[in-house]
Amino acid sequence: MEKSPFIYGTTVSRGAFTNREGETKKLYNNLTQGINTTIISPRRWGKSSLVEKVVIKIKKTTTIKVVLIDLFSVSNEEEFLNIFAKEIIKASSSKWEDWINSSKLFFKQLIPKISFGIDPTNDFSISFDWQELNKYKSEILNLAETIALKKNIRFIICLDEFQNLATFNDFEFFEKKMRAIWQRQKNTTYCLYGSKQHMMQNIFNNPSKPFYRFGDILHLTQIKTEKWTDFILENFKKTNKQISKKYAKLIPLIMNNHSWYVQQFANYTWQNTSEKVSKAGIKKALNELIYANLPLYQREIELLSTKQINLLKAISKKESKFTSIAVMQKYQLGTPNNVSKNIKSLTKNNLIHKVELNLVFLDPAFEIWFNQQFFNKKYIQNLIQ
Repeated sequence: MEKSPFIYGTTVSRGAFTNREGETKKLYNNLTQGINTTIISPRRWGKSSLVEKVVIKIKKTTTIKVVLIDLFSVSNEEEFLNIFAKEIIKASSSKWEDWINSSKLFFKQLIPKISFGIDPTNDFSISFDWQELNKYKSEILNLAETIALKKNIRFIICLDEFQNLATFNDFEFFEKKMRAIWQRQKNTTYCLYGSKQHMMQNIFNNPSKPFYRFGDILHLTQIKTEKWTDFILENFKKTNKQISKKYAKLIPLIMNNHSWYVQQFANYTWQNTSEKVSKAGIKKALNELIYANLPLYQREIELLSTKQINLLKAISKKESKFTSIAVMQKYQLGTPNNVSKNIKSLTKNNLIHKVELNLVFLDPAFEIWFNQQFFNKKYIQNLIQ
């Protein structure tokens, strides 16, 4: 069976990647020219895919060593420093014998513990005594620059889910330490990005924080409907299936051009089509998409208070003056203080975000389910005409 050309749930850096030409060029130029760059956008808008695409290009066109670390499951400072050291050493050379030499050569105060598995090129780990590591963590934070100077090379270090570091004990001290060391490095460039927009903005857009103005900030915007339409038409045609321009355009419109959900909706539509997309097929695809996410949406609602649900109702009805007496009474939002607290809470939990001056649902599929659940049982049916 032919594989679907529409990909979601993993990074998309090749055939299923669409648009982002401007962002790709800017990020490539920034990183290869030594400009630290932070990428901020709502979750699932394609940050990791963009970085992966640029990293592939950097590896093909330059001799710069690239370190790519996902911090999603890193739970403390010690674990971060161990992984940080390991990945830098691995990136510095393709030979495991060089890793051993580097581990001994580039540390003055720390004594690394190195271990290899059956396949030393893949199963390699490094650790340190925590008391010593805590005392001399600067050696780890400056490791890439130390190796770069000794070997006359350059590093680019990409840290995904960077905001997770903010959950570490004594992060404020560690944050100052990282900024103080990294900002002085001339041969090491950093690309920092993460899925929790409000936390990333607090780290990098807050003048009172150490990482304020650490480098260039790249705000991802949504891919335009026209680009998505062309992408969907092209991929259906390449796989010998037909979709009208009307339906190809309807997919991104319904999903508010949200990268993850446009790909998912297009995939379900493609899977439901043997030759040509029909109204019944696209409706079935949307119902399948909502059903696939149903447990997540039900859990989200169960965790909300009545006033928070009421606030979502007001947002779904395109209200804007949430603290006006009329809106607070109509939706039973409580006091202005309740409204303010609930907006912060829903934003922190990635349910809503601000676009220009308006609050909107972050997840377009959740909004569809929410409208169907609380307002109109035929909401999906009415979306597809």
